[in-house]
Amino acid sequence: MANGMEKIALFIDGANLYSATKSLGFDIDYKRLLKDFQGRGYVLRAFYYTTLVEDTEYSSIRPLLDWLDYNGYSVVTKPAREFTDSQGRRRVRGNMDIELAVNAMELADHVDHIVIFSGDGDFRSLVEAVQRKGVRVTVVSSIHTQPPMIADELRRQADVFLDLVDLQARVGRDPADRSGRMQETPRFLERRTPAPSSDDDTADA
Repeated sequence: MANGMEKIALFIDGANLYSATKSLGFDIDYKRLLKDFQGRGYVLRAFYYTTLVEDTEYSSIRPLLDWLDYNGYSVVTKPAREFTDSQGRRRVRGNMDIELAVNAMELADHVDHIVIFSGDGDFRSLVEAVQRKGVRVTVVSSIHTQPPMIADELRRQADVFLDLVDLQARVGRDPADRSGRMQETPRFLERRTPAPSSDDDTADA
């Protein structure tokens, strides 16, 4: 590592990022994303968080997680809890906020810059706590969705806000690029992706 190179850690809220990019009409190329941030400094860790439903759909997300695991990401998962709501609909409960926050606080003393890929307003307190340790925080989400994916309080707290629209040319996946097939997000996330709010009654897979 070159002297003076900024040490960076990436924290990706998988469901929140997928929801934002789906609304914007593009897919993330995770290889390009990691390379882009490696060009900005020394990436100490790149975490990807998701919950898993332990049924037949589990196998559909495994190729994505395996690809990430073998290509420079630390994948953090936990089982989601299923239940039936008052209308008889199958719902999934679970999020990875605590896991992300714990990892961020653990690494805060070892990095100069933390990048959080999420618009969830619940992370405002985490951002503030990390900033008190002298770490710069960038939040990556979007104001170009309807409604905006980024919570206003989180955007205000961050040192830097990066809109996914501005990153698309550098980290978006070319639809014609078949090499990115293993990075595709499974279709089941489309029905279970949460809104920008931190409602714990929806999936955070």
